Amino acid sequence: MGIEWSSNLSTGVDWQDRHHKELFKRINRLLDAMSSGYGKDEVRDLFKFLDEYFVVHFEAEERAMNKYNYPGTVGHLSEHTGFIDKIAALRQEFENGASTGLVIKVQREVVDWLINHIGDLDKKLGSFIKSAETEMR
Repeated sequence: MGIEWSSNLSTGVDWQDRHHKELFKRINRLLDAMSSGYGKDEVRDLFKFLDEYFVVHFEAEERAMNKYNYPGTVGHLSEHTGFIDKIAALRQEFENGASTGLVIKVQREVVDWLINHIGDLDKKLGSFIKSAETEMR
């Protein structure tokens, strides 16, 4: 049911790939906690971690975009903002009353978004960063 890291999602940028792997691990914990009926506090703590970690990860990507004058910055950041809003809405839905439907929704919306975002936009960013770093040497 969870999200599985595969090498075809690698951006080739070490810090970015480490962040993504950690996100996958934590999202799996969230999905497990929700589907296994763990306490609301544990699920709430996992949502809180994801909120904080997405900020750390997205800020790291934004710094890299600014450092290397990435031409796709505006669209990429817009995707991040939309995703943060999506996580907030899912967390609010959980607070209003968890359901099995919410587990499926988190699975579909969060997992699909991450795989698509990493597989497209983050890989493009990773290629750009690697090229820029090579040129700077």
